[in-house]
Amino acid sequence: MKKEQLTLSEAQEQVDQWIKTVGVRYFNELTNMTILMEEVGELARLMARTYGEQSFKESDKGKDLGDEMADVL
Repeated sequence: MKKEQLTLSEAQEQVDQWIKTVGVRYFNELTNMTILMEEVGELARLMARTYGEQSFKESDKGKDLGDEMADVL
């Protein structure tokens, strides 16, 4: 049985309904941008420790690169 693909418009509608029923509210642009910047920073920190010259700190141990990428998305 073939699974139907969800269109972008349908996904947006589902998110909108979730926010209206379960979520608190939509956040403004500044809040969304700063949250995204925070998540990108966490990803960058882990990449610098995994592939760059920085060493792992205790707080970075156990973090997963894929999880950090998913947070950015």
